[in-house]
Amino acid sequence: MAPKISTAQRRLLKEFQELLKSPTDGIVAGPITEDNLFRWRCILEGPPGTVYENGVFEAEMDFPADYPLSPPKMKFTSEILHPNIYKDGTVCISILHPPGDDPLQYESADERWGPLQSVEKILLSVCSMLAEPNPNSPANIDAAKLWRENRDKFDEIVRAQVLKSLD
Repeated sequence: MAPKISTAQRRLLKEFQELLKSPTDGIVAGPITEDNLFRWRCILEGPPGTVYENGVFEAEMDFPADYPLSPPKMKFTSEILHPNIYKDGTVCISILHPPGDDPLQYESADERWGPLQSVEKILLSVCSMLAEPNPNSPANIDAAKLWRENRDKFDEIVRAQVLKSLD
């Protein structure tokens, strides 16, 4: 008898099939192994016209058992300097914040996670975030400070990371 598939697994399988059927330029994502739909590897190309351009950055997404009611967690495994990415690689972006009102009243509820979001929307949002950092709400304070006060140095570090991402 085949094991029972959960709502979350069904949704993740559907999203993976959708990504395979209609790929998005600069984005590749899917389960790391066939037997675990809750952990994905993602590869994002640095957005054109940005300091991240030509970079190939790897990340992992971990989905909760109640997906899509709760958002996944996303963490870059490639080294990447960015104001909205913690030093450990964890992505800090509104779309990955739990649904509902922001207790700090910084984000509106419609910017935060909702069950209608998808893996593709998350990855497109992260690509947009790479192109347009929000230094006013930094996850990496040092990166935000460098981005604001010494853009040449910031760009130099990121360019080195882009080259390293191609190894």
